[in-house]
Amino acid sequence: MSVKRTSIGGQALLEGIMMRGPKVSAMAVRDPEGKIVLEEHPTRGTNRAKFFKLPIIRGIFNMIDSLTAGYKYLMRSAEICGADAEEEKRKRENPKWYDAPIVDKLLMPVATILAVVLAVALFFWLPMQLYTWLEAALPGIAGHYFLRAVFEGVLRILIFVGYVWATSLMKDIHRTYQYHGAEHKTIFCYEAGLPLTVENVRVQRRFHPRCGTSFLILVLLVSIVVSMFVRIDNVPLRMLVKLLLLPLIVGIGYELIKLAGRRDNWLTRIISAPGIALQHLTVFEPDDGMIECAIAAMEKVIPEDGSDTW
Repeated sequence: MSVKRTSIGGQALLEGIMMRGPKVSAMAVRDPEGKIVLEEHPTRGTNRAKFFKLPIIRGIFNMIDSLTAGYKYLMRSAEICGADAEEEKRKRENPKWYDAPIVDKLLMPVATILAVVLAVALFFWLPMQLYTWLEAALPGIAGHYFLRAVFEGVLRILIFVGYVWATSLMKDIHRTYQYHGAEHKTIFCYEAGLPLTVENVRVQRRFHPRCGTSFLILVLLVSIVVSMFVRIDNVPLRMLVKLLLLPLIVGIGYELIKLAGRRDNWLTRIISAPGIALQHLTVFEPDDGMIECAIAAMEKVIPEDGSDTW
């Protein structure tokens, strides 16, 4: 049983791990020769005004920090592990039309825009439109906002779970999910008060209640409850309102995941259950080399003053 709770979290990278402490964040990535490369940076958001650390509000800004910092670390891990070098070699040996410098520069923003449009279409427009068609076929369900919220929410969850399952079948993503397991096991080992050794980490549990996967599924579940109060039938207008409510939903989800990380009781176990179940698709058993990376990153972010404990 854990003897303490820590606020330290992490993220699996390409051939490595990032750990985010209250003061310092560190990444440990293996280079093509198998050596662990360590890099440290100050943790973002630690010096914000008190207003931005209030409940609900802090969740919105912490998510922004996690996304921006996570993307930066992910791109840097690609450089260190040699993924970028392999791509450059491919371009030299077998250039394609889209490898031209001007095209290459345009592809990233275009791809980003298309990804956002696809996400909005899949998670907002499609469930709403399908229910509108269902109402046309079954007029008796019109005006049942509880049923509509549940239908749209469950469909979003199914789309999300299907996407996660599909990515887990990809070889490179599977390895990243193994690093995810190394991250969780290392945090469990630290919370248990044990020395951070490969042997101690290896025997820990894989599934942690305070996980990004759990956070995402909680956000989707919270959105079902919030959607029950959105009684707008026009699809474009309803989609706009739900997009505007997204920061509130994210903030509530953050508070729930924070509560689950701090306490262990029947309520927090219920809150954690959906995320723990989904982690079977995103958290796999790591090998010892992956655990070594997680330990290396973890040791760099543990504060001496104990400011990470709750």
